[in-house]
Amino acid sequence: MEPFDRLESRVRSYCRSFPAVFASAEGATVTDEQGREYLDFFAGAGALNYGHNNPALKQRLIEYIEGNGIAHGLDMSTEAKARLLDSLQRHILAPRGLEYRVMFPGPTGTNAVESALKIARKVTGRTNVIAFTNAFHGMTLGALAATGNAAKRAGANVPLAQVSHLPFDGYFGPDVDTSEYLEAMLDDPSSGIDAPAAILVETVQAEGGINVASSTWLRDLQRIARKHGALLIVDDIQAGCGRTGQFFSFEKAAIKPDIVCLSKSLSGFGLPLSVVLMQHEVDRWEPGEHNGTFRGNNHAFVTAAAALEGYWSDEAFERELAKKSDFLEAQVAELAEEFDGEARGRGLLRGIVFDDPDLAGRISNRAFQNRLIIETSGAKDEVLKFLPPLVMSREELEQGIDILRDCLRAETRRNRAAQTARLAASAAQ
Repeated sequence: MEPFDRLESRVRSYCRSFPAVFASAEGATVTDEQGREYLDFFAGAGALNYGHNNPALKQRLIEYIEGNGIAHGLDMSTEAKARLLDSLQRHILAPRGLEYRVMFPGPTGTNAVESALKIARKVTGRTNVIAFTNAFHGMTLGALAATGNAAKRAGANVPLAQVSHLPFDGYFGPDVDTSEYLEAMLDDPSSGIDAPAAILVETVQAEGGINVASSTWLRDLQRIARKHGALLIVDDIQAGCGRTGQFFSFEKAAIKPDIVCLSKSLSGFGLPLSVVLMQHEVDRWEPGEHNGTFRGNNHAFVTAAAALEGYWSDEAFERELAKKSDFLEAQVAELAEEFDGEARGRGLLRGIVFDDPDLAGRISNRAFQNRLIIETSGAKDEVLKFLPPLVMSREELEQGIDILRDCLRAETRRNRAAQTARLAASAAQ
């Protein structure tokens, strides 16, 4: 595929799973250069919760550009930033009783995590951070140190330190409360775990295999963090912005983290944007102590404000999300039962792990051949990962489920035929 194979680095990955040259997209449909349409259960790895080229957001952006609005602003004050801050306060923070300062650390999720770790270490005067098995927090060194995936960690090619990895909720099965394990380790001065600056957690480990933390476990985590003078950081980069049914994934647990990292679908349009929300007493930065050239992506500010105003100004969108979430949960559970899998997830972030760890990858490949884009996750890519746009219609969800059911049945038939052939060959010998 010219010019990609000839010029682009070998590091590229998604294009290997989805080998097509895409030309356009709208809503939940992506079209390649040959005019073939694909239903999207991938949503830009969670960056397109409101679909591709959302018309309301696109129109707001077009009007802003045609009016010569500021595009690049560093951390200077602009009308676009003011509107975003006002929308975030009015539609998200105030209704939830959250009083956070807003930091624009840089355009990506890993920028947000790095900033959160830096300020936590500054505030507490400590260096160690508690992170969890199967976590994924980004590809820069600080965030990567808190990531569990061995292949991603190996890519650093330097030692990754100052992080203690402890078991996530359910890591040892449903009968072991890993928060008790964490508390025992922190209570014991001889455990070898240094007092932490922060406990960094995803409420749903999306890249790690759709592992869902219970509300009880999250509340225990908050209590333990406060008991030991550590800050609780929730990485809501993929699970936030409505993905699990509410704007923040931690709302169901009724906790109030000290720091929250947001990115991916925050801009609503796929434009790079991240923020770090922090309690007022945590905001101890000196001016310029953390900066970056592309903190002021005003085009992303415009679409982010439009998304907050258009979807989160009342409860209608959340009610519709709840209906879609219930429907997808039931459909995924049926697939899991029919094909010997385990259903996982919350909201419109779902997964199926199969007894055969290679099956998810084969189904993803077969689905793409049948015009459905769906990826895998987990330590061994053993989980089929459902990440449809939140605005996808029920009919489109049904269409995607039907494609997957056909793919699973076809793969089952292929496996049986292969097994029969092996048995016949063995008998002939």
